[in-house]
Amino acid sequence: MPNNQEVNYQTFIKKTFSKILLLVRQYKIVISILLCLSIITSSVLAQDVPIYSDKDIFHPVISYHGMVSTQESYATKAGLVVLKEGGNAVDAAVTIGFTMAVTLPEAGNIGGGGFMLAHLAKDNQTVAIDYREKAPKAATRDMFLDENGEVDPKKSRYSYLAVGVPGTVAGLALALEKYGTISLERALKPAIELAENGFPLSEYLHNSLIVAKEQMQASPPSMNIFYKPGGVPYEVGEILVQKDLAKSLRLIAKEGIQAFYQGAIADSIVADMAANGGLITKKDLAAYQPVIREPIRGTYRGYEIYSMPPPSSGGIHLVQMLNILEGFPIAELGHNTAQTLHLMTESMKLAYADRSKFLGDTDFVTVPIRGLISKSYATELRSKINLAKATPSQEIAPGNPNNFNESNNTTHYSVMDKDGNVVSNTYTLNFSFGSRLTATGTGILLNNEMDDFAAKLGVPNAFGLIGGELNAIEPEKRMLSSMTPTIVIKENQPYLVTGSPGGGRIITAVLQVIINVIDHKMNIAEATNAVRIHHQWLPDVLLVEQGLNGDTIRLLTEKGHQISVQDAMGSTQSIMRVADSFQGASDPRRTGALTLGY
Repeated sequence: MPNNQEVNYQTFIKKTFSKILLLVRQYKIVISILLCLSIITSSVLAQDVPIYSDKDIFHPVISYHGMVSTQESYATKAGLVVLKEGGNAVDAAVTIGFTMAVTLPEAGNIGGGGFMLAHLAKDNQTVAIDYREKAPKAATRDMFLDENGEVDPKKSRYSYLAVGVPGTVAGLALALEKYGTISLERALKPAIELAENGFPLSEYLHNSLIVAKEQMQASPPSMNIFYKPGGVPYEVGEILVQKDLAKSLRLIAKEGIQAFYQGAIADSIVADMAANGGLITKKDLAAYQPVIREPIRGTYRGYEIYSMPPPSSGGIHLVQMLNILEGFPIAELGHNTAQTLHLMTESMKLAYADRSKFLGDTDFVTVPIRGLISKSYATELRSKINLAKATPSQEIAPGNPNNFNESNNTTHYSVMDKDGNVVSNTYTLNFSFGSRLTATGTGILLNNEMDDFAAKLGVPNAFGLIGGELNAIEPEKRMLSSMTPTIVIKENQPYLVTGSPGGGRIITAVLQVIINVIDHKMNIAEATNAVRIHHQWLPDVLLVEQGLNGDTIRLLTEKGHQISVQDAMGSTQSIMRVADSFQGASDPRRTGALTLGY
């Protein structure tokens, strides 16, 4: 028998062990509770962290399955319907392109051309589709010079000679055939319906028609479409019907691009050209082909930047400016402070000086692309920037990128779909309503893109941009452009898609949206709404929008900048992929734009 001391000891051990077991059980319960609370709290936090920051004045449109951002509401809605039906971003983009030919006739088109940048999620590949217009085979270098050897702007801008061979129909059809899932007929459906049945005229279109009337009067077909008897513009809310355009669109839906480039539409365009001194022939139209090119690729603070290659100057000079600015602490200097704007302005001057000499159609000339977008060349250019003072443009000459060899009426729209496909598309007629000429019987407004060539070396075009030998007129050559459709990739996934109209100001508008997002951590609506600046080397004037702080303007003036307050610049249409949401914004600078998601 155990003694009392042993019994007491055993009892003590049993009680202690029981307490320990109880504590362990309680501890496990507590841990389980804490884990549950942690999971619940995390879930709640994930749901309750506000998408809209209380600090922000402007807020993006939010969706979770796909998004469309365009300059025109009917086009946005037509593109979104395609996404909801299961179409991909390319399907929506092509539908939008044809729709805006009807509803945004001052810029949307089938009589012009443009550039599409597409990121294809399945192959994790980004491609550039070049459907820029081309010079007719009969074009000559001095075709726009008068008897005194000076450029005649009426010929280069408002005559049948100003029309380049259109590329939009071929480009959109190519994109759909290679990367889309719907038929050309389906993509054209909303455009045909809107042209046939009409739509209420917006205030923006009404005002545009008032401005364009003087040159429109040279084209009876244009007057018959867009003005009432007596040359009176349609009023806001009145229904604009475009029967001839509906007929052309139906022919394309039925016969494919052959209708435009070889069939009845081609016959009508060629007959109109022959009757009015134009150069485009049936052979020019039949020979037109869009081109799939390698996009320009750069990096900025760890983000990948994809944009258009030549004949666009946009991608090269966007990357070039970002490379220069990457060497400065832009975020620390602050958004739109005098020092930040000074550095941006000096970078713009250097890039646009290079644009005047080195850019052209790479099918005809050699462009030093690798040098222009190299980090080493940017380092050399950065060293030329005086941190305290503006360098006069007269003292800035094009650089020498060959030493470095490392590995104004246009419209833009952006699309992202649920599967990660992205489209950034910018296309144009050049001016508002292009040449203001409509090919008889077609309802198709014709571009005036020939003015984008260097009609005379050293003489600015309509946008004040100076072109060099590489952009001289040659038969079948594509004219230089500033269009800059852009896709930004973060951690191997599409992060931001953006672009803008605006002639020579396109590149700097896109630049500022990217910097606002990456450096200044703005949401896409804040980045879009922020005041913009622009400098293009010559003339030596820093353009600023209304709203830039007066003290900032004073400080920039003290640095030697010549400042001019200008009209609003650009009309960006942008979408970001943030976690599992799409966040988009249409630029308020032009009325009628709309971003929608679902």
